[in-house]
Amino acid sequence: MGGHDKAKRGIPPKSDFSAWYPAIVEIADLVDKRYPIKGMDVWRPYGWKAMKNIDALTHSEMERTGHEEVNFPLLIPEDLLEKENKLVARLKSAREAGVDPSDMRFDEEVEGFKKEVYWVKHAGENELDIPMFLRPTSETAMYTLFPLWIRSHSDLPLKTYQIVNTFRYETKQTRSFIRVREIHFFEAHTAHVDEDAATAQIQEDLEIVDNIMTDLCLPVIVSKRPVWDTFPGAWYTIAIDVIMPNGRTLQVASCHHYRDQWAVAFDMTYEDENGVRKNCHQTTYGMSERLLGAVVGTHGDDHGLIFPPKSAPIQVVIMPVAAHKSEAVMETVNAVSEKLKSSGYRTYLDDRDIRPGQKYYDWEIKGVPLRLEIGPRDIENGTAFAARRTGGKSPISLDEIVSAVSNELSEITDELSSRCNNTMNTMIKPLNSLEQEIEDAIIYEVAFDGNDSDAEILEKTTGLTILGDSMNPYDSPQECVVTGKKTTRRQHLARMY
Repeated sequence: MGGHDKAKRGIPPKSDFSAWYPAIVEIADLVDKRYPIKGMDVWRPYGWKAMKNIDALTHSEMERTGHEEVNFPLLIPEDLLEKENKLVARLKSAREAGVDPSDMRFDEEVEGFKKEVYWVKHAGENELDIPMFLRPTSETAMYTLFPLWIRSHSDLPLKTYQIVNTFRYETKQTRSFIRVREIHFFEAHTAHVDEDAATAQIQEDLEIVDNIMTDLCLPVIVSKRPVWDTFPGAWYTIAIDVIMPNGRTLQVASCHHYRDQWAVAFDMTYEDENGVRKNCHQTTYGMSERLLGAVVGTHGDDHGLIFPPKSAPIQVVIMPVAAHKSEAVMETVNAVSEKLKSSGYRTYLDDRDIRPGQKYYDWEIKGVPLRLEIGPRDIENGTAFAARRTGGKSPISLDEIVSAVSNELSEITDELSSRCNNTMNTMIKPLNSLEQEIEDAIIYEVAFDGNDSDAEILEKTTGLTILGDSMNPYDSPQECVVTGKKTTRRQHLARMY
């Protein structure tokens, strides 16, 4: 296949990531961007299947950890936004003043989500008494009902989640999955007896994140966001950032520890064993379709997508070769297809009457991890010819086809994981002094233990943003790059999406 063929297929080289990414999501049939509202793409079947597979990984983690699925309304009345804004304003000014939020008055106005939401102000011909908005996230909707669900300590912990669409009026340039106005969103909301129980929940969330990121073979940095970049409604935020091929980071998930700040505002209390009323402590954990954007961006290449087997809409594509020469070909192909399907593999039989080359390109673009070809000669040898999307071809046994395919898919996952580790090793470099030259497409690891103004110096000097305290601090104290103080705090600097 020469360069001419590839150019015809319309895929820009991945080295030009800002052209490659928007092109590939359409060429591979993940979305159609021609819907007449900017930032609201139409999910095509192949893209939706990929997203649903990622959701399935999330569902099974939620089941494993005892979360229960709920589904809250899309519309939220305006007065709840006011309530949230007042709370957030108070927490924000308390944080800025360095005092306890309970010492602050509820009087300062704050925008909160107000500028980001879509409003519904009419129903039919009638103007609504109380305008409503489309959820940007569901804290206020949920926390209005949580007090009705929680009476005593025996109702705790309350662990809920939902996978829904949320809406934010995004004014920046939109980009499929990465920056959209209607977001496919996962949110878990929990309530606990005290701060320690909520902290244990955050630990469980990080374990869930780790499992999902491992399944998707994504290179991630997990950090506690700096105070100034923490949602004011949270006591602290832990963010999960994927390293994208252009050296930018993409936040795909976050966990918030709320302490009892929302419980105070929404009157979320319970009776303990001694009949004493106490405030609940809460957490949230959110992820979005950005996970799919990260999978597309991280693994794809000049020829198209590469799906990690656990999220691939089609894991194995089977192609009959020279079927006209022997009836055994279609018989074998059908038998193999049935066997793999009944073993739970997402399998597709491509018996279209077109040139094999055309089929290869189609499945290459769509990123199917494993291709099996079966022709008369293969059948004589008792094998199928297996080609991995990550590279490498070999015959595998027809008699042992299920275990052989299982091995092939494991090898593909291992290969993608090792590429992911390689990304971490080549794209993260230490920043040892402020004089160091900043390279493009590199994420810097830095010992940093300064205050806000030190952080400002660091960000201005490098032109990068601080991601926050890494969950893996240094083993031994290093010198802070700005203050020179010894610290084990490991932080990262990057350009963020």
